[in-house]
Amino acid sequence: MNILVLCTGNSCRSQMAEGYLKHFAKEQAIIYSAGVETHGVNPKAITIMQEDGIDISKHTSNHLDEYQNIKFEYIITVCDNAKEQCPFFPGKGKRLHYNFFDPSKVEGSQEEIHAAFTKTRNQIKEYCKDFVKRELPKAIA
Repeated sequence: MNILVLCTGNSCRSQMAEGYLKHFAKEQAIIYSAGVETHGVNPKAITIMQEDGIDISKHTSNHLDEYQNIKFEYIITVCDNAKEQCPFFPGKGKRLHYNFFDPSKVEGSQEEIHAAFTKTRNQIKEYCKDFVKRELPKAIA
């Protein structure tokens, strides 16, 4: 089973979701993430995920065009911009959407920025855990 997570720049939210989906789904699915643009993996996203024991330091920032020929059972957009710009993917992949706050846009003290990344990471973690529990048993059965 193939799952694609889409974001604007494939640098932060989609990278975190890819990390958590890989962690929770284990071998039940192949997880991809991409953006409608590529901005590189955000170092703060890497750090905040390491704080929760998930290593995304080897992830790459990929453009969604790279995956046009893959059949996805699920396409999850994690920001409104990606949902609006997402092209048509052939097949019957189920589309899901949740607009997570973009912590990379926060300005302020290191503590405020860290708090924003922590909040978004925790929301993505819960979303991914719930997704795997709710969707994967049905899809694999």
